[in-house]
Amino acid sequence: MKYRQLGRTGLQVSEIGFGAWGIGGSSKGAISYGPTDDSESCKALLRAFDLGITFYDTADLYGYGHSEKLLGTTFHNLRHRVVIASKVGLLDQSGAQDFSPPHIRSSLEATLKRLNSDYIDLYQLHDPPIGLIESDPSICETLGSLRKEGKIRAYGISLRHPDDSLIATGKLGFAAVQVNFNMIDQRLLENGSLGACRDRGVGIISRTPLCFGFLTGKYPAQTQFHAQDHRSKWPSRQVELWANAYRLFRCALPLNGQTDAQIALRYCLSYPEISTAIPGMLLDTEVEENVAASALGPLSEREREDIEAIYNNYIFFLGAGKSAKRP
Repeated sequence: MKYRQLGRTGLQVSEIGFGAWGIGGSSKGAISYGPTDDSESCKALLRAFDLGITFYDTADLYGYGHSEKLLGTTFHNLRHRVVIASKVGLLDQSGAQDFSPPHIRSSLEATLKRLNSDYIDLYQLHDPPIGLIESDPSICETLGSLRKEGKIRAYGISLRHPDDSLIATGKLGFAAVQVNFNMIDQRLLENGSLGACRDRGVGIISRTPLCFGFLTGKYPAQTQFHAQDHRSKWPSRQVELWANAYRLFRCALPLNGQTDAQIALRYCLSYPEISTAIPGMLLDTEVEENVAASALGPLSEREREDIEAIYNNYIFFLGAGKSAKRP
């Protein structure tokens, strides 16, 4: 496993991180990737640690706290050896939100209790409207106060849209952003955010590096997803577009002993501005496959260019035009 700095936060993270939305399961009616087995989830977490993954990304929304509890139980005796990121602000699956200072503080205390910890390494606002953060300075002031109090080591923001990163890292001064970036969502390249983050010393957490699993090639268009799997709610045509996308990239980059998932992760890590890519993982076998991408190293410049040429010539999102490519 290789490691990178998370921008100017002072945190060092494994370049393959563990996206912990899925292990939250369907607790209390939560929707993620369907029901899970806690024993398998803990096994996957421990295997990740054994293979060098030090960065774990969760949220109080994931399983309505269940994901955080699993991390707290699994890493209680290893707390100083892992970097845990959590999020605040989204209240339920409908999108209700609360970014008020009192809610941030009360949610942090609940998260710390579930994590069996007296601090969080990275505390992130969970997909807020960027205009709200611009108009209400008390939100960032609260995060700054929590850092001074030692309850968080750094704070960041999980973004709704890649274009928000220009404001988040410029005017608002965030040192870490989490945003969608993968082979079929290259808006960070299109809008100049990668370069801006590099110049501003901002760490980027690549969310959905496998495009919700579809870049693994393991989900054909006919897949029947569980009712509590968020993919079951998507239009069938959108599922078809994503389910077949990996074939386009495979034509340009033959597997040569790699898996589709490993190529997708290597693509994200080909950009030094990306501090870590956080695929969701439910099983130890998925962990082993994803971790191997780090040892394989970044793609070559030519391979990257071939992938970007495909992206520029195909539509991967329902709608019309380049703005419709978002997976």
